[in-house]
Amino acid sequence: MKQADPVQNSSYIDLLKKCLVGYLYPESSNVEIRPHAGMRAIKKSFLRRMNKRGYRIFKAQPFDAIARTNGVDWPSIGYSMVGLNRLGHLQSCVETVLGEHVPGDLIETGVWRGGACILMRAILKAHDVRDRNVWLADSFEGLPAPSLEADVGYDLSEHPYLAVSIDEVKAAFERFGLLDQQVKFLKGWFKDTLPSVAIERLAILRMDGDLYESTWVALESLYDKVSPQGFVIVDDYSAWPPCKSAVDDFRTQRGIVDPIQDIDGTGVFWRKS
Repeated sequence: MKQADPVQNSSYIDLLKKCLVGYLYPESSNVEIRPHAGMRAIKKSFLRRMNKRGYRIFKAQPFDAIARTNGVDWPSIGYSMVGLNRLGHLQSCVETVLGEHVPGDLIETGVWRGGACILMRAILKAHDVRDRNVWLADSFEGLPAPSLEADVGYDLSEHPYLAVSIDEVKAAFERFGLLDQQVKFLKGWFKDTLPSVAIERLAILRMDGDLYESTWVALESLYDKVSPQGFVIVDDYSAWPPCKSAVDDFRTQRGIVDPIQDIDGTGVFWRKS
Protein backbone atom coordinates (compact mmCIF):
# COMPACT_ATOMS: atom_id res chain seq x y z
CA MET A 1 0.00 0.00 0.00
CA LYS A 2 1.62 3.25 -1.13
CA GLN A 3 1.56 6.46 0.90
CA ALA A 4 -1.64 8.31 0.07
CA ASP A 5 -2.14 12.07 -0.01
CA PRO A 6 -4.55 12.53 2.94
CA VAL A 7 -5.82 15.96 1.85
CA GLN A 8 -6.47 14.90 -1.74
CA ASN A 9 -8.11 11.64 -0.63
CA SER A 10 -10.32 13.40 1.91
CA SER A 11 -11.63 15.87 -0.66
CA TYR A 12 -12.28 13.09 -3.16
CA ILE A 13 -14.11 10.85 -0.69
CA ASP A 14 -16.18 13.70 0.76
CA LEU A 15 -17.34 14.74 -2.71
CA LEU A 16 -18.04 11.12 -3.62
CA LYS A 17 -20.23 10.57 -0.55
CA LYS A 18 -22.37 13.62 -1.37
CA CYS A 19 -22.73 12.42 -4.93
CA LEU A 20 -23.67 8.89 -3.88
CA VAL A 21 -26.57 10.00 -1.66
CA GLY A 22 -27.76 12.69 -4.08
CA TYR A 23 -26.90 15.49 -1.62
CA LEU A 24 -25.53 17.61 -4.47
CA TYR A 25 -28.83 17.46 -6.35
CA PRO A 26 -31.85 19.14 -4.70
CA GLU A 27 -34.15 17.55 -7.29
CA SER A 28 -33.25 14.15 -5.82
CA SER A 29 -36.03 14.68 -3.26
CA ASN A 30 -38.69 14.54 -5.98
CA VAL A 31 -40.86 11.44 -5.71
CA GLU A 32 -41.85 9.40 -8.74
CA ILE A 33 -45.60 8.94 -9.12
CA ARG A 34 -46.40 5.30 -9.81
CA PRO A 35 -49.75 3.60 -10.48
CA HIS A 36 -51.20 1.96 -7.37
CA ALA A 37 -54.43 0.40 -6.19
CA GLY A 38 -55.71 3.55 -4.52
CA MET A 39 -55.58 5.65 -7.68
CA ARG A 40 -58.51 6.36 -9.94
CA ALA A 41 -58.49 4.13 -13.00
CA ILE A 42 -58.04 7.02 -15.42
CA LYS A 43 -54.90 8.25 -13.64
CA LYS A 44 -53.44 4.74 -13.44
CA SER A 45 -54.07 4.27 -17.14
CA PHE A 46 -52.45 7.61 -17.97
CA LEU A 47 -49.33 6.86 -15.92
CA ARG A 48 -48.95 3.45 -17.50
CA ARG A 49 -49.21 4.93 -20.99
CA MET A 50 -46.60 7.55 -20.15
CA ASN A 51 -44.27 4.92 -18.71
CA LYS A 52 -44.55 2.84 -21.87
CA ARG A 53 -43.54 5.90 -23.88
CA GLY A 54 -40.43 6.38 -21.76
CA TYR A 55 -41.73 9.20 -19.54
CA ARG A 56 -41.59 9.31 -15.75
CA ILE A 57 -43.64 11.76 -13.68
CA PHE A 58 -42.33 13.15 -10.40
CA LYS A 59 -43.90 15.14 -7.60
CA ALA A 60 -41.59 18.05 -6.75
CA GLN A 61 -40.82 18.53 -3.06
CA PRO A 62 -38.21 20.52 -1.11
CA PHE A 63 -34.80 19.05 -0.46
CA ASP A 64 -34.32 18.09 3.20
CA ALA A 65 -30.62 18.19 4.06
CA ILE A 66 -31.17 16.70 7.52
CA ALA A 67 -33.15 13.75 6.14
CA ARG A 68 -30.49 13.10 3.50
CA THR A 69 -27.71 13.28 6.07
CA ASN A 70 -29.52 10.79 8.32
CA GLY A 71 -30.64 8.54 5.46
CA VAL A 72 -34.36 8.67 6.19
CA ASP A 73 -35.60 9.52 2.70
CA TRP A 74 -35.34 7.70 -0.62
CA PRO A 75 -33.39 9.75 -3.20
CA SER A 76 -34.66 9.60 -6.75
CA ILE A 77 -31.18 10.64 -7.91
CA GLY A 78 -28.21 8.97 -6.27
CA TYR A 79 -26.73 5.56 -5.59
CA SER A 80 -27.39 5.04 -1.88
CA MET A 81 -30.22 5.80 0.56
CA VAL A 82 -28.17 5.29 3.74
CA GLY A 83 -27.34 8.99 4.17
CA LEU A 84 -24.11 10.87 4.77
CA ASN A 85 -23.74 9.79 8.40
CA ARG A 86 -23.76 6.06 7.67
CA LEU A 87 -21.48 6.51 4.66
CA GLY A 88 -19.10 8.53 6.82
CA HIS A 89 -19.10 5.76 9.40
CA LEU A 90 -18.45 3.17 6.72
CA GLN A 91 -15.51 5.22 5.49
CA SER A 92 -14.13 5.29 9.03
CA CYS A 93 -14.48 1.51 9.31
CA VAL A 94 -12.68 0.85 6.02
CA GLU A 95 -9.86 3.24 6.87
CA THR A 96 -9.55 1.66 10.33
CA VAL A 97 -9.17 -1.89 9.03
CA LEU A 98 -6.61 -0.65 6.51
CA GLY A 99 -4.67 1.28 9.12
CA GLU A 100 -4.77 -1.57 11.64
CA HIS A 101 -4.11 -4.28 9.02
CA VAL A 102 -7.26 -6.23 9.88
CA PRO A 103 -7.27 -8.97 7.23
CA GLY A 104 -10.12 -9.70 4.87
CA ASP A 105 -12.39 -8.50 2.11
CA LEU A 106 -15.38 -6.15 2.35
CA ILE A 107 -18.98 -7.19 1.68
CA GLU A 108 -22.44 -5.67 1.65
CA THR A 109 -25.51 -7.91 1.64
CA GLY A 110 -28.32 -5.93 0.03
CA VAL A 111 -26.80 -3.23 -2.18
CA TRP A 112 -29.66 -1.38 -3.97
CA ARG A 113 -27.83 0.82 -6.54
CA GLY A 114 -24.41 -0.08 -5.13
CA GLY A 115 -23.52 3.21 -3.44
CA ALA A 116 -21.99 1.86 -0.23
CA CYS A 117 -19.89 -0.62 -2.21
CA ILE A 118 -18.81 2.08 -4.64
CA LEU A 119 -17.54 4.02 -1.63
CA MET A 120 -15.65 1.01 -0.27
CA ARG A 121 -14.01 0.35 -3.64
CA ALA A 122 -13.11 4.04 -3.97
CA ILE A 123 -11.37 4.03 -0.58
CA LEU A 124 -9.36 0.96 -1.52
CA LYS A 125 -8.34 2.63 -4.76
CA ALA A 126 -7.45 5.90 -3.03
CA HIS A 127 -5.09 3.95 -0.76
CA ASP A 128 -3.78 1.79 -3.61
CA VAL A 129 -4.99 -1.39 -1.91
CA ARG A 130 -4.86 -4.24 -4.43
CA ASP A 131 -5.21 -7.34 -2.24
CA ARG A 132 -8.80 -6.89 -1.00
CA ASN A 133 -12.07 -7.36 -2.84
CA VAL A 134 -15.45 -5.66 -2.47
CA TRP A 135 -18.35 -8.13 -2.68
CA LEU A 136 -21.92 -7.19 -3.62
CA ALA A 137 -24.55 -9.75 -2.58
CA ASP A 138 -28.05 -9.10 -3.87
CA SER A 139 -30.85 -10.70 -5.83
CA PHE A 140 -30.69 -7.67 -8.15
CA GLU A 141 -34.44 -8.26 -8.50
CA GLY A 142 -35.71 -6.63 -5.30
CA LEU A 143 -36.60 -8.18 -1.96
CA PRO A 144 -38.18 -11.62 -1.54
CA ALA A 145 -41.73 -12.02 -0.29
CA PRO A 146 -41.73 -12.84 3.46
CA SER A 147 -41.48 -16.54 4.18
CA LEU A 148 -41.03 -16.39 7.95
CA GLU A 149 -43.58 -15.33 10.54
CA ALA A 150 -41.10 -12.75 11.87
CA ASP A 151 -41.26 -10.91 8.52
CA VAL A 152 -45.06 -10.84 8.14
CA GLY A 153 -46.24 -7.25 7.76
CA TYR A 154 -42.93 -6.08 6.30
CA ASP A 155 -43.37 -7.08 2.68
CA LEU A 156 -41.20 -5.00 0.33
CA SER A 157 -41.33 -7.40 -2.59
CA GLU A 158 -43.83 -5.25 -4.51
CA HIS A 159 -41.62 -2.13 -4.52
CA PRO A 160 -40.10 -1.83 -8.02
CA TYR A 161 -37.98 1.07 -6.74
CA LEU A 162 -35.91 -1.46 -4.78
CA ALA A 163 -35.31 -3.76 -7.74
CA VAL A 164 -32.08 -2.66 -9.42
CA SER A 165 -30.52 -4.97 -11.99
CA ILE A 166 -26.95 -6.15 -11.85
CA ASP A 167 -26.28 -4.38 -15.15
CA GLU A 168 -27.43 -1.07 -13.64
CA VAL A 169 -25.13 -1.51 -10.66
CA LYS A 170 -22.17 -2.43 -12.86
CA ALA A 171 -22.88 0.66 -14.98
CA ALA A 172 -22.79 2.78 -11.81
CA PHE A 173 -19.35 1.42 -10.92
CA GLU A 174 -18.19 2.17 -14.46
CA ARG A 175 -19.34 5.80 -14.20
CA PHE A 176 -16.98 6.27 -11.28
CA GLY A 177 -14.14 4.35 -12.93
CA LEU A 178 -14.30 1.64 -10.27
CA LEU A 179 -15.48 -1.51 -12.07
CA ASP A 180 -12.56 -3.93 -12.05
CA GLN A 181 -11.44 -7.37 -10.86
CA GLN A 182 -11.62 -6.30 -7.20
CA VAL A 183 -15.41 -5.91 -7.46
CA LYS A 184 -17.24 -9.23 -7.08
CA PHE A 185 -20.96 -9.82 -7.64
CA LEU A 186 -23.08 -12.49 -5.92
CA LYS A 187 -26.42 -12.59 -7.73
CA GLY A 188 -29.29 -14.49 -6.15
CA TRP A 189 -31.21 -14.91 -2.91
CA PHE A 190 -28.93 -14.91 0.11
CA LYS A 191 -29.93 -18.44 1.10
CA ASP A 192 -28.63 -19.65 -2.27
CA THR A 193 -25.42 -17.63 -2.54
CA LEU A 194 -24.00 -16.78 0.89
CA PRO A 195 -23.58 -20.22 2.51
CA SER A 196 -21.16 -21.37 -0.20
CA VAL A 197 -19.46 -18.10 -1.18
CA ALA A 198 -15.71 -18.42 -1.74
CA ILE A 199 -14.63 -15.75 0.76
CA GLU A 200 -11.86 -16.73 3.16
CA ARG A 201 -11.83 -13.71 5.50
CA LEU A 202 -13.84 -10.52 5.93
CA ALA A 203 -12.72 -7.26 7.50
CA ILE A 204 -16.15 -5.66 7.06
CA LEU A 205 -19.58 -7.26 6.96
CA ARG A 206 -22.26 -4.69 6.16
CA MET A 207 -25.86 -5.94 6.12
CA ASP A 208 -28.80 -4.10 4.56
CA GLY A 209 -31.33 -6.86 4.02
CA ASP A 210 -34.21 -5.37 6.06
CA LEU A 211 -35.92 -8.69 6.84
CA TYR A 212 -35.33 -11.27 9.59
CA GLU A 213 -34.53 -14.05 7.13
CA SER A 214 -32.12 -11.95 5.05
CA THR A 215 -30.27 -10.72 8.14
CA TRP A 216 -30.12 -14.16 9.76
CA VAL A 217 -28.80 -15.88 6.63
CA ALA A 218 -26.10 -13.22 6.23
CA LEU A 219 -24.97 -13.61 9.84
CA GLU A 220 -25.13 -17.40 9.86
CA SER A 221 -23.18 -17.63 6.58
CA LEU A 222 -20.60 -14.88 7.05
CA TYR A 223 -20.06 -14.02 10.72
CA ASP A 224 -17.46 -16.71 11.28
CA LYS A 225 -15.45 -15.28 8.37
CA VAL A 226 -15.15 -11.86 10.04
CA SER A 227 -11.62 -11.32 11.38
CA PRO A 228 -10.99 -10.31 14.98
CA GLN A 229 -11.38 -6.53 15.19
CA GLY A 230 -13.39 -6.60 11.96
CA PHE A 231 -16.61 -4.60 11.76
CA VAL A 232 -20.17 -5.92 11.65
CA ILE A 233 -22.54 -3.18 10.46
CA VAL A 234 -26.33 -3.49 10.46
CA ASP A 235 -28.02 -0.77 8.42
CA ASP A 236 -31.64 -1.30 9.56
CA TYR A 237 -31.26 -2.37 13.19
CA SER A 238 -33.15 0.53 14.77
CA ALA A 239 -35.62 0.99 11.91
CA TRP A 240 -36.88 -2.50 11.02
CA PRO A 241 -38.02 -4.74 13.91
CA PRO A 242 -37.47 -8.01 11.99
CA CYS A 243 -33.85 -7.04 11.34
CA LYS A 244 -33.27 -6.16 15.00
CA SER A 245 -34.85 -9.44 16.12
CA ALA A 246 -32.59 -11.46 13.84
CA VAL A 247 -29.47 -9.71 15.13
CA ASP A 248 -30.51 -10.06 18.78
CA ASP A 249 -31.41 -13.73 18.34
CA PHE A 250 -28.13 -14.50 16.58
CA ARG A 251 -26.06 -12.70 19.20
CA THR A 252 -27.88 -14.55 21.98
CA GLN A 253 -27.44 -17.91 20.28
CA ARG A 254 -23.72 -17.31 19.74
CA GLY A 255 -23.10 -15.66 23.09
CA ILE A 256 -21.80 -12.47 21.44
CA VAL A 257 -21.21 -9.77 24.05
CA ASP A 258 -19.33 -7.21 21.94
CA PRO A 259 -21.29 -3.99 22.58
CA ILE A 260 -23.66 -2.75 19.88
CA GLN A 261 -22.94 0.90 19.11
CA ASP A 262 -25.33 3.35 17.46
CA ILE A 263 -24.35 5.17 14.26
CA ASP A 264 -27.19 7.57 13.51
CA GLY A 265 -30.35 6.33 15.16
CA THR A 266 -30.93 3.76 12.40
CA GLY A 267 -27.72 1.82 11.78
CA VAL A 268 -25.54 0.12 14.39
CA PHE A 269 -22.23 -1.76 14.49
CA TRP A 270 -19.91 -3.75 16.65
CA ARG A 271 -16.29 -4.85 16.40
CA LYS A 272 -15.70 -8.57 16.63
CA SER A 273 -13.53 -9.41 19.60
